[in-house]
Amino acid sequence: MTKIDIISGFLGAGKTTLIKKLLDESFKGEKIVLIENEFGEIGIDGGFLKDAGVEITEMNSGCICCSLVGDFGAALKQVLTDYSPDRIVIEPSGVGKLSDVVAAVERVQAEAPDLHLNSFVTVVDAAKAKVYMKNFGEFFNDQVEHACAIILSRTQKIDQHKLDGAVALLREKNPKAAILTTPWDQLTGAQILSAMEGGRDLAHELMEEIEHEDHHHEHHHDHDHEHEHHHDHGDTCTACCGHDHHHHDHDADEVFTSWGRETTRKYSREELQEALAALAMTQDYGYVLRAKGMVPCEDASTWLHFDLTPEEFEIREGSADYTGRLCVIGSELKEEKLEKLFLLV
Repeated sequence: MTKIDIISGFLGAGKTTLIKKLLDESFKGEKIVLIENEFGEIGIDGGFLKDAGVEITEMNSGCICCSLVGDFGAALKQVLTDYSPDRIVIEPSGVGKLSDVVAAVERVQAEAPDLHLNSFVTVVDAAKAKVYMKNFGEFFNDQVEHACAIILSRTQKIDQHKLDGAVALLREKNPKAAILTTPWDQLTGAQILSAMEGGRDLAHELMEEIEHEDHHHEHHHDHDHEHEHHHDHGDTCTACCGHDHHHHDHDADEVFTSWGRETTRKYSREELQEALAALAMTQDYGYVLRAKGMVPCEDASTWLHFDLTPEEFEIREGSADYTGRLCVIGSELKEEKLEKLFLLV
């Protein structure tokens, strides 16, 4: 039997970090396959995780919810045939809808009874739950509402009042899921996995709900083009207004855009620091939700890896890759300005 764990979460929530912790602490001795879906043109996380000895199937054709029926099902069946793993970990695109991913796994499971959907959880950045719920509710809320456990990240960085507020908002959307609020460095991988698997009764209920929705609402990609998106980049971005969109579901690529480049350019730490600070702290380049990449450093023996979410970023030294790669995801990105920011023109 092959277990499937789906680890969803909005852009930059910390899905990859959680997967690494589970690989290091909970899944040792198991034959694991990680299936990722990158929203964007340049796959990045494969490079971050390859040192863990995990087989990775990257699908860069767009949002996972747009490739579920075709690519995703085929990839899942191929993984089962080629690797016969003990466990498959699925990391959907940050802008994928969890309900779509669960439904897609169930369709494959109907033809492969040895598959067992073990858990489907959502990672939420505790500090950004409120703003993402308000601005990108159609995507963010789906991930929260359909999770059998919600795992909060970066809880050590916010005060108790803000943490309580985030939990209350999430609880409104999902009254039954376990919500983990303890900082991850205080928990073992086994404790986190136990909480993920502890939602099995809820998982069964949610799967039945998704099956019911699937039966009565065939997912298709016809959209009401009279519905306009007005983007106000003051305090909020109205790319998705947070209201219930059941009558005009959107594909991620209607709301989000990505910019990706492969590059041989060598960066100094100062150059990269300056570019990322401008990207994280201003809206001069569009509404940037996520950026990540790996580039060679001027010091020929070093590579710089970076992660960015609104108002924060991290640069660290990492392993070399076949070429430098940059990826930015957001809404109304200004590509020419990004080219200049990363000194590519």
